Amino acid sequence: MRTEPDAQINAIRAFNRFYTCRIGVLQEGLLDSPFTLTQARVLFELGTRKALTAGHVGDALGIDPGYLSRIIQTFAAQGLVSRTRSTEDGRRVALSLTAAGRKALHDLDRGSSKATRDMLAPLALAQRDRLLRAMRIVQEMLSPSSAATGARILVRTHQIGDIGWAIEQHGRLYSREYGWNAEFEALVATLFARFATSHDAATERCWIAEVNDERVGCVFVVRSEKHPSVAQLRCLLVDPASRGLGVGRRLVETCLTFARSAGYARVSLWTNSVLLAARRIYETTGFTLADEAQHRSFGQDLVGQVWVCDL
Repeated sequence: MRTEPDAQINAIRAFNRFYTCRIGVLQEGLLDSPFTLTQARVLFELGTRKALTAGHVGDALGIDPGYLSRIIQTFAAQGLVSRTRSTEDGRRVALSLTAAGRKALHDLDRGSSKATRDMLAPLALAQRDRLLRAMRIVQEMLSPSSAATGARILVRTHQIGDIGWAIEQHGRLYSREYGWNAEFEALVATLFARFATSHDAATERCWIAEVNDERVGCVFVVRSEKHPSVAQLRCLLVDPASRGLGVGRRLVETCLTFARSAGYARVSLWTNSVLLAARRIYETTGFTLADEAQHRSFGQDLVGQVWVCDL
């Protein structure tokens, strides 16, 4: 077996020392909070996924079961976590954040965003792009999932040119797969144009998914005009050639994470029953069907559906 040169090992270790110091994870309390880095990661897992057991959290983070048990016991004593018997398996205990736990996570998330914003502030735009590319390469090269599939997956905020691409892809894909007419493309163009010209970046965001540096998906979130505490998820799309890689799920989970950090109480969306792949994603990320009704749109007889996810 080939041994890696000592110079490469030393370089990686030197980078690890630099970066852990630069982002403050060596401090006793992460981001001036009472939580260590590991505790913060456990809070994040509990706050962004539903019906988790300690085993789920341990598997996701690779934490020793005994260490994780002590963290959860501490959180429970502090009133941050509640424990209930799982409805699927009475032998298991489901974990969830209390209102105090959600507030703690929100404060951590806000602090992390500010720290990252401050770190980027001295950099010019070109320097930021170079930094993000380098970080993406590190993540891709060291990601077991990407190594296994051969697919380099990136979810990023939209840039110039992405909106036009997303509108075109919606028109082409829905015409080819479902026979929808130009009425649908016009609707998508209206929604994206409204977002592009008047969105509030603090509470409304658009993301593009790339696989191996090629755009393959999109989604965006806007505030509901009728219900300010509700975020609307719109225009989820994944190119058929990239389905099965988890791209759609990552886009939806990105929306949910953002909506929580932006202070929304609920995320809602409107879709149609024929979009089976999208419906499966919504079901597995915590959405429930709230309403449905027949309608005639896009040259087709359809069943429209409203799905909601309480945050």
